[in-house]
Amino acid sequence: MPPIKLAHIVFQTNQIPAMRDWYCAVLGGHVIYENDHLSFVTYDEEHHRVAFLNFGPLAPRESATELGPKATEPPGLHHAAFTFGSMKELLDTYVRLKGHGIRPFFCVNHGPTTSMYYRDPDGNRVELQIDNFATAEEGQAWMHSPAFDRNPVGVEYDPDELVRKFESGAPLAELVARGD
Repeated sequence: MPPIKLAHIVFQTNQIPAMRDWYCAVLGGHVIYENDHLSFVTYDEEHHRVAFLNFGPLAPRESATELGPKATEPPGLHHAAFTFGSMKELLDTYVRLKGHGIRPFFCVNHGPTTSMYYRDPDGNRVELQIDNFATAEEGQAWMHSPAFDRNPVGVEYDPDELVRKFESGAPLAELVARGD
């Protein structure tokens, strides 16, 4: 039997306040419980979606920028992704976060999703996305297409240009078209 959902993500960190505040801002979440060593945050009906632990000093993680563009990254979780219900919600979140000085480092239309990648205060990658297809089946079928096989990563885009197009009334089909 497969699980019915992904329940939560837990980060081990030495900077709970910065991590908690960042995830609350990015996800529109709030703290459910917190003490000196734990913080639990949710943004929906789940008791917690993101949690933070601080049980003592941790070795610093080298960031990709410190390692250089051709460096080998350490193994581990590459990113966590959160799906929004509409293009408007994704773009409203982008504009809100930009107003707080939180900017994505990579924006890409993967084909199945339109995605914005951010780094949290500890350097973890967080993807905010929307599904580009009405059903999971349509998205999976597109992943079997020659276009996806030629370019499985996707096409980068300028988020400010996407906001401009959205606000000018461009049709959603045009906004989510990958363009390759």
